[in-house]
Amino acid sequence: MSRTHPRKFSRSETTRAEAFSDGVFAIAVTLLVLNLADPPHKPGGLGRALLAQWPAYLGYLASFGYVAVIWLNHHQAFVRIRAMDRGLHAANLLLLLTTAALSFPTAVVADALQSDLADSDARVAVALYAGLAAAMCLSWVALYQQMARRPELLDPDVETTYVRHGLLRSWAGALAYTGAGLLGVLATPLLAIAVFVLLPVFYFVTSEGLPSGRDGSS
Repeated sequence: MSRTHPRKFSRSETTRAEAFSDGVFAIAVTLLVLNLADPPHKPGGLGRALLAQWPAYLGYLASFGYVAVIWLNHHQAFVRIRAMDRGLHAANLLLLLTTAALSFPTAVVADALQSDLADSDARVAVALYAGLAAAMCLSWVALYQQMARRPELLDPDVETTYVRHGLLRSWAGALAYTGAGLLGVLATPLLAIAVFVLLPVFYFVTSEGLPSGRDGSS
């Protein structure tokens, strides 16, 4: 009687990975809005109380923008991916891990900045946010590196510069968020917050890759 060997991890279509990812992104965005709440206030003081929690609004704006461009870039990536292997699944799960955790440092930053804009707690809070955001960028590095190692998993018509540009953008983001965290700790947390708000704009503008030269080779 012949022995059957266990099947190795086989390639799969992207449908389930995309559906699961979209669900995580939707939950991550929903969790962010839970940080916005009716603030405690005395009668007649609602307006002042609402204005006083401006860090919560700014944190929501920065994090919603970040998750939104992650979803957009994720969609652009999976337009080009035609099959999944274990490495791509692992990289995608790492990306979802960091995305789902984003509401935690967002809430920490909002609470810390409402107490004092420049004390040690605010500096620790922006460092925490910067650390998780940088880790998310590194998860993109892992995803693009897997694409570079396994080009047969990509659509044959994918742009020759797509993966290289993706790696450059991901490393740039990791460095920018790390630098923002250092600015927040060593200078003022408000500088870090400004970077947190602006970086998603960069990722939105470059969601289909960095600008190429006239010959299309850059």
